[in-house]
Amino acid sequence: MNIDLIFKIAGIGIIVAVLNLVLKRAEREEQAMLTTLAGLIVVLMMIVNEIAALFDTIKTVFGLW
Repeated sequence: MNIDLIFKIAGIGIIVAVLNLVLKRAEREEQAMLTTLAGLIVVLMMIVNEIAALFDTIKTVFGLW
């Protein structure tokens, strides 16, 4: 796992937090919730790809491939 992944997740978190704050101040609660949900989905997809790579590595190391 690269440190880049952690920075990407942190960057997405900061952007989503700022957008959420701006949208809530503009009384757009629904868009704020959808922005938060979209950020969460993006981060989960990034993590799923890393977990898939981890399982492939484990299969290769133990000869289960």
